[in-house]
Amino acid sequence: MVWPFKPRFRKQIARIEITGAIAGATRKRVLEALKTVEERKFPALLLRIDSPGGTVGDSQEIYSALKRLSEKIKIVASFGNISASGGVYIGMGAQHIMANPGTITGSIGVILRGNNLERLLEKVGVSFKVIKSGPYKDILSFDRELTQPEEHILQELIDTSYSQFVQTVASSRNLSEETVRSFADGRIFTGQQAVELGVVDRLGTEEDARRWTCELAGLDTEKTLSFNLEEPKRLLNRITGNNQLKNSIISIGMDWLEFEMSTSGLPLWLYRP
Repeated sequence: MVWPFKPRFRKQIARIEITGAIAGATRKRVLEALKTVEERKFPALLLRIDSPGGTVGDSQEIYSALKRLSEKIKIVASFGNISASGGVYIGMGAQHIMANPGTITGSIGVILRGNNLERLLEKVGVSFKVIKSGPYKDILSFDRELTQPEEHILQELIDTSYSQFVQTVASSRNLSEETVRSFADGRIFTGQQAVELGVVDRLGTEEDARRWTCELAGLDTEKTLSFNLEEPKRLLNRITGNNQLKNSIISIGMDWLEFEMSTSGLPLWLYRP
């Protein structure tokens, strides 16, 4: 598709905001927005991240798209109130990162969660008959304990995903893997601590990040406009009107419900307080 008035976009910076849990819907929206940024030939992108994390694959796809785009334009990531785990991973796709001093970030690691309801099911008299093609097809079933071989398989999976995370942070921030592993143990830290660790470049607000993005693109920090590639409004919001507080509460609940339903049993890069 050929976009009209490309020169207009060359005099602006693009802005994409990533909020909430990173799962399928977020991945699709952000990838489409990044494609638009490339097609319209914006000279720079301000990526605002306010997310506790998300699934491994979705975070990796967004990161990969950002790395490809960063070969063509300047990208600055601005960490908001919280940018942890998968939020950090996505931020590694930018050449530069800024955070507030009190931003909650870090939580570099991988978690796979399973629920064992075996005792509860026994109390209510419920049991399952499982027919499977192999011994591990029902791994992480909620009606029984894990076996030792299953624990070994899952730990290898987690260790591999964790190594990918560490390698990405090390490569993106010009740190050794040993250095990254010294703080990539799941802990969270502030934006100020992140600067000291080398995960973040500078401290500042989103406005500071916007100005930095303009400077990197050689644009006037006072006159340059930001073009927001926003998420289309939910049908629910259009129906219920402009009650912002009510819609926000409902929206957050729907986001987390979708996230929980779509990620059950999957490895997560997710901050949990």
